[in-house]
Amino acid sequence: MSKKTSKNVTIYSKDYCPYCKAAKRILRARGIDYKEIDVELEPSKMIEMVARSKRRTVPQIFFGDEHIGGHDDLVRYYSQRAA
Repeated sequence: MSKKTSKNVTIYSKDYCPYCKAAKRILRARGIDYKEIDVELEPSKMIEMVARSKRRTVPQIFFGDEHIGGHDDLVRYYSQRAA
């Protein structure tokens, strides 16, 4: 659980992905705890990610059941709330 949100945050990622790393930095900077699922270490989770997000790229970020999207979507999500 997060300090700043009561939603469970999940990020589907790959270890070498720079956008995944950047998205995790954004979440950490906001004090948000997250569950990370590396889709290369757990191939069945790639199928789960695609089923949930309808996307094949990482990262894919969820706040509870709400699909936020990838890194750029996460940046937009927070910039819209700051305005």
